[in-house]
Amino acid sequence: MQKLNAAIIGLGFVGRAHLEALRRLGINVRGILGSTPERTESAADSLQLPHAYSSLDELAADPSVQVVHLCTPNHLHFPEASQLLRAGKHVLSEKPLTMDSRESAALVSLAKQVNLVGGVAYNLRYYPLCQEARALIKRGTIGQVRLVHGSFLQDWLLYPTDWNWRLESKLGGELRAVSDIGTHWLDLMMWMTGSNVSELCADLATVLATRKRPKGRVETFQKAGAMETEEVLITTDDYASVLLRFENEAHGVLTVSQVSAGRKARLWFEIDGSEGSLAFDSETPNTLWIGRRDRASELLPKDPGLMSPETRGYAAYPGGHAEGYPDTFVQLFKDYYAYIAAGDFAAPRTFPTFETGHLELILCEAIIESSQKKSWIFVGE
Repeated sequence: MQKLNAAIIGLGFVGRAHLEALRRLGINVRGILGSTPERTESAADSLQLPHAYSSLDELAADPSVQVVHLCTPNHLHFPEASQLLRAGKHVLSEKPLTMDSRESAALVSLAKQVNLVGGVAYNLRYYPLCQEARALIKRGTIGQVRLVHGSFLQDWLLYPTDWNWRLESKLGGELRAVSDIGTHWLDLMMWMTGSNVSELCADLATVLATRKRPKGRVETFQKAGAMETEEVLITTDDYASVLLRFENEAHGVLTVSQVSAGRKARLWFEIDGSEGSLAFDSETPNTLWIGRRDRASELLPKDPGLMSPETRGYAAYPGGHAEGYPDTFVQLFKDYYAYIAAGDFAAPRTFPTFETGHLELILCEAIIESSQKKSWIFVGE
């Protein structure tokens, strides 16, 4: 198997999550690139990494690096990925893949042209019991899927003094809560059910129309504290509810919020079929509820001994040993790097790809259009 070396661009919360997962897999991380040389040098020293890249050009020219992880603000993904692909690097990007579907379509085309592997970090697929839920649906355990509903709720932007670069549309895009966390839920539901969203009707709201932006740097989930601030207008969404129709004729609804007090990162779903139901909550990710009418419903614990043969490999520890958010990155990267190492890029891909990221941006644009027109929209038209 080919030995692969990685580099990471972006030193914040999610960049460090990528680094931890790569280290757990034994993948050599050659170095990192931050927003300034000073921050890069400091982070490379504190994280005990061998190299602090001074620029994207230097990283792209490093022949010892085969894969680059993009953990930067959204507006940088397209130029970074484009340059790295042309330099012969495989790219795994944080979501959303780009700022719009025109850019994402260009990346899909470029990755095919240079025969390199693009991935997107929709890592929440890799909770072991989400893998199991997909297997149960595929096997017909709950019958025909009829209803798909749930939410992704957070509270980290509840107060006017909470701040993050995602609040600025020029850095994060026209959508925020939907593109940041809503696309995780949408990706999960389409992947689990094997059916894409065909139509939708969306309601978006900016609950806090003005916020206090600190005159200093604030990392994701970090509080601004006593920093001096300035008041700014906000146009991105704090909240969304989206009615959904799927290609398999299932109906659904998604609610997304980053202003729901007490909800730290709660992705919840229920999928109701003709013979049963499945429900999952990411804040208690080691149980899957299986609903029945004709007998007692049950809770399936995360236990490879009880899971389907095809999903056991996604549970790294025995039953009773909890697995959570950091483990999802490990399982995603394991799939992604094994695929690259195998070398057959025409083979089916089990991980979320650039095509996945492109579809999510098409959905985001349909959600924007629906909210503006206050009507149902056919996705992709």
